[in-house]
Amino acid sequence: MSTQKQPTQTFSIQQTHELEMKQALQEVYVALIEKGYNPIDQIVGYILSEDPTYITNYKNARGIIRRIDIDELLNTLVKNYLGV
Repeated sequence: MSTQKQPTQTFSIQQTHELEMKQALQEVYVALIEKGYNPIDQIVGYILSEDPTYITNYKNARGIIRRIDIDELLNTLVKNYLGV
């Protein structure tokens, strides 16, 4: 019987929350594409204006994106863009 030591796994609330934001954003992205919108333009419009009408109601995309804190989303996007 092998007694190899397994590395200890860590759990991060921040990582979990960022994954949830990513998944939500991807769902909104898909809904916008399916409705024929340019998803990047629509999401940027929403982020800049905080006006939910930039996001379609299709597949509850508007409700999904409103659960994301815009400041937190921007913080995460900048960190990921810079690789920090």
